[in-house]
Amino acid sequence: MIQSRSEKIYQIVAHIILMLMVFCIAMPFILLFMSSITDENTLIQNGYSYFPAKFSLTAYKYIWNQKAKVFQAYGMTILVTVVGTAINIAISAMLAYGLSKAKLPLRRFFAFYVFFTMLFNGGLVPTYMMYTGTFHIKNTVFALIVPAFMMSAMNVILIRTYYQTSIPDALYEAAEIDGAGPFKVFTTIALPLGKPILVTMGLFAALGYWNDWTNGLYYLSGTEGQKLYTIQNLLNQMMSQIEFLSSNSSAASAASSDIAKVPQTAVRMAIAFVAMLPMLVIYPFLQKYFQKGIALGAVKG
Repeated sequence: MIQSRSEKIYQIVAHIILMLMVFCIAMPFILLFMSSITDENTLIQNGYSYFPAKFSLTAYKYIWNQKAKVFQAYGMTILVTVVGTAINIAISAMLAYGLSKAKLPLRRFFAFYVFFTMLFNGGLVPTYMMYTGTFHIKNTVFALIVPAFMMSAMNVILIRTYYQTSIPDALYEAAEIDGAGPFKVFTTIALPLGKPILVTMGLFAALGYWNDWTNGLYYLSGTEGQKLYTIQNLLNQMMSQIEFLSSNSSAASAASSDIAKVPQTAVRMAIAFVAMLPMLVIYPFLQKYFQKGIALGAVKG
């Protein structure tokens, strides 16, 4: 297909704009990494720079010295993310499939109920009292899975819209004529054909679990709770310890020489980079599903 001169110019301009956008998005991450391997004194004197005058891996050595805790926290984070995301997608997909059926009794009521939870919640104190007093999840792994992320109303609405607009009713009817029950139709038609939106919503849920530190802050305490720390909770604890030493000279002098000499600014950058690195690696492999799922799951005018 021969392109006109105006079409070629449009494509060139569009590619330039997209490259600039990618550049603007990537530069903060690059600056974060470069700051994490910059010498502490250089950071203090010259500030953040893409081309530091002196490099240092002291910040990563500090994290590596606590590798046992770091690897344990990574393992807990992976477990919580995988299990929580699977539960989130399973519940969201089943509820969304039911809401997509026009013949579902009380369909409008259930749809409104799901939408209502996006606007209002019970508040932090009642939620904490319910989970700790009624469900007794404090200092258990369920404290990292159940609250906040086990089901998302937004995920349900987007998946429901995808089922309604992207999967023909004729496929469901053909399966029902062949004798398939509701669950069989759901597992053989809705789930396979809904892969783009399910992967997209799964990515959202996984990001929520991976980056969450508030559940650990609220529901994990003491030595027993620290054993269940995710990477976000552990790194937050490390940052708090560094800030305490930096603001309390007597505590810093009483601490070991290695801890007292920790590069405070560089360690903060290294901690942030370590926390987000796995998601940066995984995301490109899910990009095709993410793009397609958002486009097809959005409300069509």
